[in-house]
Amino acid sequence: MKPERSFRVEAVVLRHADWGEADRLLTLYTRQRGKARAVGKGVRKVKSRKAGHLEPFTRVTLQLARGHDLLIVTDAETIDAYPQLREDLVKTGYASYIIELLDRFTYEEESENSDIFRLLTETLGRLAGEPDAWLAIRYYEMRMLDHLGFRPRLFECANCRKEIKPVAQFFSATQGGVLCPRCGAGLKEVWSVSVDALKYLRHFQRSSYGEAQRARPKPETRNEVEALMQHYITHLLERELNTPGFIRQVKA
Repeated sequence: MKPERSFRVEAVVLRHADWGEADRLLTLYTRQRGKARAVGKGVRKVKSRKAGHLEPFTRVTLQLARGHDLLIVTDAETIDAYPQLREDLVKTGYASYIIELLDRFTYEEESENSDIFRLLTETLGRLAGEPDAWLAIRYYEMRMLDHLGFRPRLFECANCRKEIKPVAQFFSATQGGVLCPRCGAGLKEVWSVSVDALKYLRHFQRSSYGEAQRARPKPETRNEVEALMQHYITHLLERELNTPGFIRQVKA
């Protein structure tokens, strides 16, 4: 069966780049087909009707046609532009972070993953509507790792598989989870994990977002959880992300 020449998708625009004299090359994450690239013909022209629908962070419905090498956007309609994400630089930074995280972890031509698409759009909505982004970001990180197959072990030792007790532990990015004091003591490249930080990490891993909203971690616990998640993600990607540094600069 030949692939259809034109089809409709729901997508979030992850990023774009200038292409040719008046076009833009778009990186999309679609509900139906995962990550894809498409060309927006003529969208850099002043009179383009599609340009406003194809900005980063925008949730859209697109009609796509198969070109010689790339998909071509023939029609675009905005579902949600999340304008709050463009009115506040800190919110822009957080939205850019979740986009970069998804972009780095996924590849084109992967199969449909509606769970990731739903997580992405729900998180964009939370960032737009909630004054404090910390919970939305941490929940997104944990759920994204789950969907991508990098779920950290938090309830049993990643080495000996014994149940983790309510005492300070260690975290090994290499082994993909928490190590009990016996397995982690003296090892290089492991992080100490407090009882409070581990409690909230577990809470985010097994709870709905509504349940996770009941969490009230102390500032030092929030910082510890954020640093540990960044450490694990950097290890998995084998490189640092660009957006955390931008967020720190904006906040400063």
